[in-house]
Amino acid sequence: MKTGRAASRRHDGGETGRELRIYGGDERGDGDNRPCLRFSSLLRTESGEGVREAVPFDAVSIGEKVIDASGKSERFEVDTVWKLVEDECPYYEVEATLAYTGDRPSAWNLQIEADLLGEGRPDWMIPGAFYKENRFEKNLRPYPRYDFKGGDASGMVSDHWAFRADRAALPAVFAWNDGMCGALCTDETSALGLSGLGFRGSEEGTRIWLNFPYREEPVTFVGNAVPDPADIRMHEFQPGERIALRFKVYAASSDPHAYDPFVRQMYKLHRNEHALNPWMGLEEAAELTAYGLYTWHYHPEHRILYETAAFDREFNNNVNGLGDRPHMHVGWVSGAPYAYSLLTYGAKQGNDAYRDAGTAVLDKIASGLAPCGTFWASWIVDKGWTAGWNPRPDWLQARTIAEATLFMVRALRFEREHGVSHPEWERAARSNLRFAAKGQREDGNFGSYYNSGSGAVEEWDGAGGILWIAALLEGARLFGEPSFSQAAVLAGGYYEKFVRNEYIYGAPEDVHLTPTSEDAYNAVVAYVGLYEFDRKAEWLELASSAADWMMTFRWTYNLEFPRHSLLKQYDFRSRGADQASTSNQHLHNYGLFCVPEMLRLWKYTGDAYYLDRTRDHIACFLQFIAREDGDFNAYKGMVTERFYNTNCFQPKGMMLTLSHAWCIGLILYASQEALAYVDDLELRRGN
Repeated sequence: MKTGRAASRRHDGGETGRELRIYGGDERGDGDNRPCLRFSSLLRTESGEGVREAVPFDAVSIGEKVIDASGKSERFEVDTVWKLVEDECPYYEVEATLAYTGDRPSAWNLQIEADLLGEGRPDWMIPGAFYKENRFEKNLRPYPRYDFKGGDASGMVSDHWAFRADRAALPAVFAWNDGMCGALCTDETSALGLSGLGFRGSEEGTRIWLNFPYREEPVTFVGNAVPDPADIRMHEFQPGERIALRFKVYAASSDPHAYDPFVRQMYKLHRNEHALNPWMGLEEAAELTAYGLYTWHYHPEHRILYETAAFDREFNNNVNGLGDRPHMHVGWVSGAPYAYSLLTYGAKQGNDAYRDAGTAVLDKIASGLAPCGTFWASWIVDKGWTAGWNPRPDWLQARTIAEATLFMVRALRFEREHGVSHPEWERAARSNLRFAAKGQREDGNFGSYYNSGSGAVEEWDGAGGILWIAALLEGARLFGEPSFSQAAVLAGGYYEKFVRNEYIYGAPEDVHLTPTSEDAYNAVVAYVGLYEFDRKAEWLELASSAADWMMTFRWTYNLEFPRHSLLKQYDFRSRGADQASTSNQHLHNYGLFCVPEMLRLWKYTGDAYYLDRTRDHIACFLQFIAREDGDFNAYKGMVTERFYNTNCFQPKGMMLTLSHAWCIGLILYASQEALAYVDDLELRRGN
């Protein structure tokens, strides 16, 4: 990789001044034809009245590892120092000192931009917030979509997008063409307030930029089908005012995985600047969440784990219990994974009530087989078994069913080891595994949605079926059926393309064919399992690649929450939290699902990055477990689903005042699994 080489030259067009080019792409072409990041100006500005200025490169001095560049326009003077840093990867660290020379106060938005030169239509990544085109035309859920040809901004389709930095797990914007990858990165905030990230790709060219303060355009995504208008912020400059802006510039090859060294580099910097703050250790977390899951979510009269329980129990009583959702998915947002966790914790602690509750829930799930032979997706009070939250009421989604099967198999194994048999569990698990193996396509695809009656695959697109790999592998070991592991290996070859393309999508029921952090978790679990099955290096490589992509959803830094918000008052540290998806923008803890696989991946690869970032995720969600009744207005053992990191769904700094079975259950699960690594994780007790 040739990252870091720079050159200054006259503009290709008719503008005055010079330009700066940063090379880092493939060795294609020469001179003006080489892929590069081209900075045509030091700064572009726009006033509240629509006046625009560009600060040109009046003087450029390029040394071996330092570039000095300066220029001035009618109202601004800029001096910059670009330092080449060579650490995890080469990149430029830039400090820009800016002076406002206008003779009266005036409001301006500032933009630092670079054109990505080279052939090919662009791909994008804003970590956690935007991936490639971000949404297919056929996707059933509206949220921002990129279209090279333009599109209708009112439908959230455009060839350009700009976002607040707090939407991003790392405040960076990446662009790829056929010849290179380029990126700009800054901090969440600057002296001018909340920063921004943007890009444009059309026949006119490919451009990425940073805004100070932020802009959201062409419209603002707030979580609804109908967007808000554009949100363009300005800073009121006073005559003679001087500020400093800092950003980083990265250039690399066109490899789709080229983002990874730079994400690792920024994490290395951020972990030294942004501390963790776990409230407790693993043992206390397990004790509290077992109590919370049993007390607030388990309903023995139905033998289910209610998906939600309201923080405000008085309100819940006043609305006849409607704050508590009397539903149970068999996997994903309730069901088998959390029943398994309660069962195992109860057995280890000698708590018969917990163990019996987990057993009862698994009994209930095992009793609910659809005509096609898989589990039904959910059970609802007064309705019974249903197909879940899918595009059609008779469709079942592969991931939900596969996850339930995986944990039913794990529960069976645990109980067998303790001398307990469950014939109904075994019958149900075998039925699901045989369905997956029998319905698998010749290329290895399990499909994403099934007809609950006939079992026919209704939709083949996406990686929603990837978790069948783990279920089949563990089922093969438990039941001694080699056909299950054969199906898993075949599927590993098929789903590889999603990992190689850095675009895994289709896991959650409620965000149809959307790239999500949950897709990454499932891929890690699947490929770690495949590696443990036959020790082939390609599976370990794919597990690592999926883990790297997963880390683009994981916060490297601590958000600055509004002063009076709940998350600010409780000093919530966001480092280690994951964005749910590009469509569902809030912080969540579902990454705890793959904690054991991530820790084993660290052991297999020797890559401490996986240990460190897994520690971050666990530590992040050792916060906001209610330690007693009244803690953050919740009841003992409750855990929320959503922490709001930006202006999506709710104001930044709020949290959803519902306890969720899966959020409690995953902390209980991960706390037990992580205990074997407690000394490595350094999470024996809170800070």
